[in-house]
Amino acid sequence: MWRRGLVLAVLAVALGLLMVLHADVPNSIGNLGSLLETFLPWLGIIGIPLLLIAALLRRSASALVALVLPAIVWANLFGGQLTDKSGARGDLTVATHNVNAENPDPVGTAKKVADSGADVVALEELTAKALPTYREALAAKYPYRTVEGTVGVWSKYPLSDARPVDIKMGWTRALRATVTAPDGQRVAVYAAHLPSVRVKVKAGFTANQRDNSAEALGEAITAEKLSKVVLLGDLNGTMNDRSLAPVTAQMRSAQGAAGDGFGFSWPAAFPMARIDQIMVKGVDPASAWSLPSTGSDHLPLAASFKI
Repeated sequence: MWRRGLVLAVLAVALGLLMVLHADVPNSIGNLGSLLETFLPWLGIIGIPLLLIAALLRRSASALVALVLPAIVWANLFGGQLTDKSGARGDLTVATHNVNAENPDPVGTAKKVADSGADVVALEELTAKALPTYREALAAKYPYRTVEGTVGVWSKYPLSDARPVDIKMGWTRALRATVTAPDGQRVAVYAAHLPSVRVKVKAGFTANQRDNSAEALGEAITAEKLSKVVLLGDLNGTMNDRSLAPVTAQMRSAQGAAGDGFGFSWPAAFPMARIDQIMVKGVDPASAWSLPSTGSDHLPLAASFKI
């Protein structure tokens, strides 16, 4: 039993080490490190059960013992996300949704987002053709709005100081606005849609443009004068991705702090990664959750905060 399955034992140890040392996987070759970190939870979700089944079939005691390493590592990295950390709703509820430029049902999409009870809604990937539909569908619940390029913010509370944010793309896919809550609290809300990434055979993980935009967005948030900041949007990257550090190093994930589960948002048909994000600084997340699917290839997300 101890001599059988030595290859499986080696694979189990290698899996554990890969999760421990993921930050040391270089990005110099096709952004391999960022690609690994995008789907990092799945190394354990898929790898550990497969190796366990193989070890049991092989009746290998050494492989079973070796599997303790990746199991402990995965639990240390992601075990906290399996517990429900959400509480009662706070003072401000927000939602974000990449509505998909090819969405066949913008009216239904707007209704589902509005039905979340959010006080502030950010939409990304707005098209000139669909924008009037969203404006009309959201007008009753959200009297205040601002749209810059392909991103927009709708609010139940007054908006001011709205302006585009340059994220080095050549066209506008980010904005900033101040939301004034009924008690006078002012919150800076950023809505952003970072460049898409692809996996190509020769080029690898094509994330360089996204990384440059993340750096520019991080600089804008660093320069923000208000102490309470909320970031909503499709960042085309996860909290684990080192290349989003200019943003993630200074903000908290609402899902990570007050969610239930991983909160994967893409693709909507079978979510595998949370590339849509709600992040905050200067406010305390109270709860975070995913909304029902719409006509988009992304799931909408919502979160509530104590401000």
